[in-house]
Amino acid sequence: MTVRTNAFFEALDDSRGILIAGAGGGFDIYAGLPLALALMAEGKRVHLANMSFTELHLLGTDAWLEPNVAAITAAQPGPDDYFPERTLAVWLETNGFPATVYAFPQVGVQPLRAAYRTLVDRLDVDAVVLVDGGTDILMRGDEAALGTPAEDMTSLAAVAGLDSVPVRLVACIGFGIDAYHGVNHVQVLENIADLDAAGAYLGAFSVSSRSREAGLYRAAVAHAQAATPMRPSIVNGHIAAALEGKQRRPVHHPHGQLAAVRQPADGHVFHLRPARPRFPH
Repeated sequence: MTVRTNAFFEALDDSRGILIAGAGGGFDIYAGLPLALALMAEGKRVHLANMSFTELHLLGTDAWLEPNVAAITAAQPGPDDYFPERTLAVWLETNGFPATVYAFPQVGVQPLRAAYRTLVDRLDVDAVVLVDGGTDILMRGDEAALGTPAEDMTSLAAVAGLDSVPVRLVACIGFGIDAYHGVNHVQVLENIADLDAAGAYLGAFSVSSRSREAGLYRAAVAHAQAATPMRPSIVNGHIAAALEGKQRRPVHHPHGQLAAVRQPADGHVFHLRPARPRFPH
């Protein structure tokens, strides 16, 4: 490997099928779009999944592949006010991309791992990439603040136990965005340094604002914000704004709170090869 190569994409060179999954729920799968679109353009077979905050129990039985795994298409009936997986499926179908987004309900590590195994087997994937909008998936538990770690840690532990999958990676985009939830990003960098020392850090790169992937990502986020005006994605909204050169803006939460969030400098993507998760004693 040299500075001219990208270790993350090299790790996926031999993969037949790749599952890109939102680790933290909500709109996290949108954070994986730049990677997914780049890999699709290379001819890779890419599938999308997400831990869902949608009321999936309202779905009909035809949506469920197995317990805890739903296949969401653009035509899927469901809640009108908040359904990120269907909103993304609509955008994908409109733009000519494969338009099924798989959804996991909020369950514990073991049932979530079983749900991942279902998709791995059904889709014949040999690589799983967990994506996080922000970097709080890198928290270990002893930091000053953890952001919103529960779903990230559940996803990380579930995928770490998929021993039959040869390539399991974590990608984070939007360094700095978790200041909204109190994360100290000096500690994020310290954790990345520890991962690097352990041989688990695959480097970082920026999603150029002029790239095809950035343009499509911004369009997808704008579509999602318009579709869910009462519950827009703060994280993806700020990353998309950063890709337009905007440095800082206030966040209006739909329930009335106002917070000033430092804009990520650009679409930095950090890649890590997770070992089994470490938890504080």
